[in-house]
Amino acid sequence: MTRSKWSLMLQAGIAGLLLVACAPDTVEDSETTSSESVSVSSSAAEMQTFTLEELSQYTGKDDQPGYVAVDGVVYDVTNVEAWKDGEHQMGLTAGNELSEEINSSPHGKQVLEGLPIVGEFVE
Repeated sequence: MTRSKWSLMLQAGIAGLLLVACAPDTVEDSETTSSESVSVSSSAAEMQTFTLEELSQYTGKDDQPGYVAVDGVVYDVTNVEAWKDGEHQMGLTAGNELSEEINSSPHGKQVLEGLPIVGEFVE
């Protein structure tokens, strides 16, 4: 095998490993119910769309997930200690559109980095 073919095969193998390493940790399967929180890929076609009425059902209370919308993106805050039982220490509650409050807070949107994105918010 020539050196260029070997190099090309090595590059393809590394690219394949990177694709596997960057794949989403969870996928939606046919047994998932609508009340379960599932990480979705970045494809907009796969994301759930939430109106304010629909978002208001995800308060983080009574074993429901807690979702908040910021700048058109819906985040799952269910497992965030600062959002225990759907209530934030600053008087904010899950199930709401909070762009103004989050963007004007001392931490800004950086606090949302790494949280599961469950959909998009439409007014």
